[in-house]
Amino acid sequence: MSYARIKMSWPKGAVEATLEDTPTARALVAALPVKAKAQTWGEEVYFEVPVKATLESGAKQVVPPGTVCLWVEGSALALPWGRTPVSEGDESRLVTAAISWVGSTAIPGSSPRCEAATRLP
Repeated sequence: MSYARIKMSWPKGAVEATLEDTPTARALVAALPVKAKAQTWGEEVYFEVPVKATLESGAKQVVPPGTVCLWVEGSALALPWGRTPVSEGDESRLVTAAISWVGSTAIPGSSPRCEAATRLP
């Protein structure tokens, strides 16, 4: 069941995600809005969010490009759009399994400097 829609934006683009109704999604929405400096790891953008969580069922390490993920170990949202240093072939592989929600748009190849995440109406 869909719980909330969020938007992450940066100067050259944005991505939206629909979150399922889980304890982690509720914690993330409660922490919004968030502003953070984004970092890249291969073709993945990630930024810290003030959310502590544990892995939920369905956590994945390999996700489709454009998926919005919560990396539990790093308390960060991760947005892979292609290969990372641990990918095999053309897959988008996260460093470890993460909670994932599918974004509605793909992430462009530009490296954002600043991320902002907000809840959409």
